[in-house]
Parts: sequence; C-alpha cells; structure tokens
Amino acid sequence: MIHRLFHGIGTFSVRYRWLVVAVWIIGAIVAIRALPSLASQVNNDNSAFLPASAPSMKATTLAAPLGLNPSSGQVIIVADAGGRALDAADVAGLSRIATSAGHVSGVTSAREAAISKNGEAADILVTAHINVANFSSQTHLIDHLGSAVASASPPPGLQVHLAGPIATNVANHQQSKKTGSQVQTLSILFIIVLLLFVYRSLLAPFITLLPAALVLLLAGSFIGALGSAGVLKVSEITQVLLIVLLLGAGTDYGLFLVFRVREELRRGLDQKAAVIRGVERIGESITASAGTVILALLSLLIASFGIYHDLGAPLAIGIATMLVAGLTLLPALLAIFGRAVFWPTRPKPGDSTESWWGRVAGRVISRPALALIIGVAVFGGLAGAISGYHAAGFGGALTAPKNSDAAAGNAALRTYFPKTSANPTNLILRYPASAWTDPAELVAAETSLEHSGKFTKLASPLDPVGIPISPSELTALHAELGNPRALPAIPPAGTAMSLITYESYRATALFISPAGHTVQFEASLKAGVPGSTSAMDAIPSIRVTLTSAAHASGASASGVAGEAPALYDVSSISASDMIHIIPVAIIAIALLLVLVMRSLVAPLYLIASVALSYLAALGASVIIFIYLGGASGLTFLLPFLMFIFLLALGEDYNILVMTRIREESLHRSIRDAAVRAVGATGATVTSAGLVLAGTFTVLGFSGGGGPSGSQIQEIGFGLAIGILMDTFLVRTILVPSTVSLLGRANWWPSRLWRHSPEDSGTGLEIPTAAPAIATAGAGADQGAGSR
Repeated sequence: MIHRLFHGIGTFSVRYRWLVVAVWIIGAIVAIRALPSLASQVNNDNSAFLPASAPSMKATTLAAPLGLNPSSGQVIIVADAGGRALDAADVAGLSRIATSAGHVSGVTSAREAAISKNGEAADILVTAHINVANFSSQTHLIDHLGSAVASASPPPGLQVHLAGPIATNVANHQQSKKTGSQVQTLSILFIIVLLLFVYRSLLAPFITLLPAALVLLLAGSFIGALGSAGVLKVSEITQVLLIVLLLGAGTDYGLFLVFRVREELRRGLDQKAAVIRGVERIGESITASAGTVILALLSLLIASFGIYHDLGAPLAIGIATMLVAGLTLLPALLAIFGRAVFWPTRPKPGDSTESWWGRVAGRVISRPALALIIGVAVFGGLAGAISGYHAAGFGGALTAPKNSDAAAGNAALRTYFPKTSANPTNLILRYPASAWTDPAELVAAETSLEHSGKFTKLASPLDPVGIPISPSELTALHAELGNPRALPAIPPAGTAMSLITYESYRATALFISPAGHTVQFEASLKAGVPGSTSAMDAIPSIRVTLTSAAHASGASASGVAGEAPALYDVSSISASDMIHIIPVAIIAIALLLVLVMRSLVAPLYLIASVALSYLAALGASVIIFIYLGGASGLTFLLPFLMFIFLLALGEDYNILVMTRIREESLHRSIRDAAVRAVGATGATVTSAGLVLAGTFTVLGFSGGGGPSGSQIQEIGFGLAIGILMDTFLVRTILVPSTVSLLGRANWWPSRLWRHSPEDSGTGLEIPTAAPAIATAGAGADQGAGSR
C-alpha cells in the first residue's frame, strides 16, 4: 500500500516533470517578490520572547507608570559637544531635535535635553508606543528618529547619536542580515564541494541542492510574512537554523534518492523507471525522516519560552516544504537530466554496488556483543563529562556592533552620564504614599540597596545624574515646579535656583512616576555586565536584596527588570520547557518509528541510541568548550537544541538504514541483511552526515561574527559534533550490532518476526524484478514525451 502511494507520486513527478519544475520556480519567484524576507523580521533581544508570567515581565508591567512597559520602548538621543561646553546655539538645536523627535509616528513623548554634570553633553529621552517583539516597528522608529535628528539641523560641532537597547538591537539586526547571508553562501559552497567529491559528477551536486535552495527562498519568504503579520516572532537563531536545516536536511533527502536511483540504474532499469523505483523504495524513508523532524519541532509549540515556541513552527514549515520538493521537484529534475546527472561517470548495469561500509559492517557484526560493549563504553565515558556543564547567558546581543551609531551613542552615554546606563538593571518599587510628599521611603530604600554591596553604580530618585537632591529639596522643588516631565530644558524666567539643581530635578522624571507611587533605581551589577553568565546567576540574590529594601522602606510591591533578570527567567523557563517537551518529542517520534518499522522492539533501541549519542555529544561539547576552551559555561540553548535536532536528524539515518535492513531481511538472514543494508546505505549516510555536520560547522565559523557570536559558535560546533558521532559510530556500530544480537525479534510483533528467508508462500516477498517499473517508466515517457 505504502509503496503503491510513492510509486504513484514518482510516476506523476516523472510524467509531468516540466510542469512540476515550472510550478516550483514560479512559486519561488512570486514569494520573493510579494512577501517580506525572513532577515527583515529578525529580533536579537531574546527577552522579547518571555511570557507575561515571567517575574522580569511582571516587573516591567509594574514599571508602566514610569513609561517602562511591554508596549513601549525608549530611545536615548545623546548629543556630545566634543570636549567643549554646550552654548546657546547647542541648547536651541537640542530643543529643535526634541520637538522634531516628538513628531515621529508612534512617539508619545520626547523629553527636552538634560545636560551632563560637566556641561559638555546632553541627552533626550524618547518614549514610543511600539511592539518590541515586532522588529519592523523598531526599525521604523530608529530610521524615523534618525531622519528627525537630521531635519532639526544640529549645530556644527554637535555630534548626535541614538543610544539604548532599541538602537542597539536595530544595529545588530543589520549585522545579523550579513551573518545570515554569509552562513547561506558558505553552506551552499561547502555542500557543492562535498557533493562533487561524493558523486564524482559535475551536475549531480547542483541537481541535489537546487530543491533545497528553492525551498529556502520560498519558506523564508512565507515565514517572513508570518513574522511581519505578528503571527510569529523570529529570532536570529530561527534564521540561521532554518538556513542550515533546510540546506543540510534537504541535501540529505536528495542524497537518499539520488544514491537509490543510481543503484537502480546499475540494476538495469532505464533512467525514468529508475527514478520511479527510487521514489517508490526511498519515499517512505524520506517521508518518515521528515516526519520525525516535524514532530520534534512541533513539540516545541508547548514551550513557554517564546524562542522555543516560535522556533518550532517556522522550521517545521520549512521541513514540510522540503519534503514535498524532495518527492516531486527532485524526481522531476532527475527524470529531465537522466544519466547526464552522473556525468562524467555513467552507472551501467552490472556495476558493483558493494562498498567499504559493507566490509566494516561485516567485521562489526562478526562480534556484535564486543562491538556494542565498546561503543556503549566510549559513549558513556563522554557522557560523564556532563557533570561539568554550566549554563551561560544568551541574551541575543545588547552590545552594538563596532563603529555603529548606536555604539557611539552608548559610549557617549557612559562617558557623560556615568550613572545612566544604556542597559541598566531596573529596581522597581511601588509605595502606598507619594514619594513627592513623603521622600523618606526613598532614603530607606537607597540605604538598604547601597549597603547590600551588590551594585557598582546606583542612579536613584535622589541622585539621578550624579547631583544629589535632599528629601526636603525634592519636596520643595516639586511644590514649586510641579511634574518634572513637563519642564523645559532651560529654567523658566524668575526661577531662583542653579541650572545644575534644575537639571537634576528634571532628571527625576525617569525615576519617579507623575503620581509618585512608582519609583525605580537604575543599577550596574557588581556581578558583571547584564548579558554575562555571572550577572544572570546573581539575579536570585538581587531579587532578595530588593525585597529586603522594599520591606525596609514600606513598599507594597517590587520587581527587577532589565536584561540580566530577563535572561535568568529565560534560563529557568528553558529548563522547565525541557522537562515537558523532551518526553512529548520522544513519544511522538517513537510512535512514528513503530508505524515505519512495523515493530515495537526496534523503536526502543533506536530512541536509546540517539539518547546515548546526545549525552555523549553534550559531554564532548563540555570538554571542548569548558575544559579546553575555558568558557564559563555553554549557552543554555545548546542542550535543548542538541536534543531536539539529534533526536530528529539522528532518526533520519536510523530510518534509512533500518528500512533497508527490513527490505533485505525478506530475502536473507538478519545478519546478512544488516551487512548488505549498511553496505548499500553507508555511503549515503556518511555523505548526508558530512553535509549536515559541515553546514553546522560553517554556522559555527561564520556565525561567530554575528551579534550572538560565541553562543552561535557553540550551537554550530556542538550540533556538528553530535551529528558526526551519530553518523560514524551509532549508525555503523551500535545499531548494526543490536540488530544482529536481536535477530528477527527486531520486527516483533509484525509477520516478518516469524518470517524466514527460506520460507515460501508467506506473501511477504516484494518483487525485485523490473518489468512493472519499466512499464510505468515507459508510460511516463509516452505521457510526457522524450527529453
């Protein structure tokens, strides 16, 4: 039944080969022209993927009266006079800039300039109503603010930059687009070079790779459209993994089919009959392989962490599209080009199909118990290194690329406003009484926080820009001047106070809400910069410290917001997601293997082999990156992504080998079937594994220059290690040895369990002669004409 289905698909793709190719090419062109690109929707701030229930998100909501809320963002415009004091022309120019920025679409306020303590710089805080998870809205805001600054004609000598997390994220996005393009280009070049070596043919590599390249364009545009519509959030990890996964897995599926077509040509079939036969015999393996990947990815939909939740659907869409292309477009191309695909070599009937892998399998299976024990011992030893695993931060990238405008702005902010950070940790407190009339609560909170020893800098409501204000002064200034958010940059006429005192009071608008019930302290952590592992690990104690300060000052609520607390929540939620998702993924893939293998036994050790491979690969990554490389830890994404991808992709090769063993065991003993199957599929699995591992290696090298640098390197190299171990050890040692030891019990409870190759009349034999297939191929020729 299954073989008839794929025979029909193969026949259709061969008969209507020109139509199939035209539909795919036209579809890709239309998608590219009509839909937004995937790269245009990348968001590098992983905290944007947190659920509303996360403590850091609750803290952000608590800070809403201060203008810090999930539906708004802030950009700091920094003006630097270049070492001289700001003059009247500069102040007038800053006023024009603030007015112009206030007219930008989405901007809710643009506070007029606050001047630095030395009088050489000023900053303007711009608050805008934007969707911080929708990257196009961030890009729109930064682009239009840049235009607003230019249209205000800053005075000569006044350098104006945009600073803060949003400006940094947009700058990183530009770098991400370059990284994604670089990963894609280098991956394609690597695959072509490797396939040239594998096929020893000039055309076959391009025929194999073309469907994956078209699917990448088509699926990327579709996912980009979903991101633009707000249906999906797209991270840099999604972008680069889609490129690597589609090029790698798509090439794998192509290798599965092309090698089988070449094998059928060597058995004497004509070119179109060989393609149909190849789809018939390998179509189930490709479909099941894609199915395991899709199921593993869809299991991510139950994740709480958005970067996992939103990673599953885009990659599953890509793999599903790749499956359709592998069963239609690739057979059509093979039928069109025929034997020319393999030029300058030409497969001829009678060519040997035996390989070096068959001899390796024969030696392994001659002593299966010893081979299995050695393999398990080696993998177990590597897995023991997991005890040294330590999670590292992965906040995307909130350090702007070198030489960017955001980098210059952040540097000016650090220089002229040392107590103001472009990326602070926000300590939020809410009080029953207004701080404007009862500032004693601020003194108590500040004293408690300073005595904790957790912070290197602490900008507070009573010391916002390095110019302290006493509690009594704060109350008097508020009574005289009112809401600091409404004050102009220059003191009103008749105001009897110094400019420094006036500017300090204006700056309290960032720290005290208009009603005075919500306040914040902006802290620099002693543990390290916000994106570091040490800062992330310090968050539990920071939360305890803030809770103590809240109790000491009489606050009714408190919370810690910013990058470091968001990363801690990301890490915690990620660990929780692993506990829930991994069992679901295992069960889903195990059920699929039961259907494909028609067995309850084989899926058990196939899943176990991948699990052992995963533990060994993770242990090897710990050895390489932590013990040898000196890293403080591995990105917390690696164990999760490694499990999902090795479980799914590892089963690809399991399915190819095991379905071939099942096919061969119809005619020979289980040991002979295993030797022949490994010999027939060894080159395919090896080539596919090298392609996939190679593309992840390319990701490791080229991704290191992107905004998420070292973390992408760890993901790329870690997955490459796991795939290579799976390819060369699991598929050639562990699985064949286990198959040999279990014998026909592998297939229990299917009829093949009781079937012996010497049996006759069982109805299990699958004809291997070619007449029916050749007839189908001839029919295809008659329906489509000769090439």
